[in-house]
Amino acid sequence: MSAEGSPPGRDAAWVVLDTAVDAAELAAFCRDLERLYRINPFLEFNAWRQDGAERFTARFVNHSNGQAVALDGRVTRASDFDFRIDFANGLKTGTRFEIRSLPHGASLTITDTYGRVNGGPAGGGVAPAAEIDRSLHAWGVALKDCVERERRWGWLPLYRQFMRRLWLPMRPAARRVTFLIVVIGLADVLLIALGFAIYWLEAGR
Repeated sequence: MSAEGSPPGRDAAWVVLDTAVDAAELAAFCRDLERLYRINPFLEFNAWRQDGAERFTARFVNHSNGQAVALDGRVTRASDFDFRIDFANGLKTGTRFEIRSLPHGASLTITDTYGRVNGGPAGGGVAPAAEIDRSLHAWGVALKDCVERERRWGWLPLYRQFMRRLWLPMRPAARRVTFLIVVIGLADVLLIALGFAIYWLEAGR
């Protein structure tokens, strides 16, 4: 993760993540917009509706700033490696995704641009702090982890279907609780197995 360079525009926030997958594979991963947004650990979705190949409507709570968001997005693609989502309302005017090849993988730069003040047209003022999306860095971390996990485990039967249809549709809090339960359960199994191993070793003496 890095934040090198400066995207165009004064009112912008961005995050850069380097991955071990190639640019084509990363572009294919980013093509599924619903999955892309659901990976954000701060967004609790109430609805997602695809209104065509390049339009969508989403309703969610952003726990990074406590805002209930109604998002109407329209996608404009310069190429498979460079596309932008423009929003019809709200302080955030758009999000741009840029994919670049690296010597050993590819990078993804996500840039949020802000151009409206209090929901009105761009006026050069200071954006209301309460509406600024503070989840961008966490989203970048979660995306990098998800891309790397799919590269490592995507060959397993049903892994992609499980992630897409069961895991990501869960609320972020439910995913965290489920993960803890699984980790604790595995730890219990390992401790029981270790206990049996010690018993057998002692009994064989």
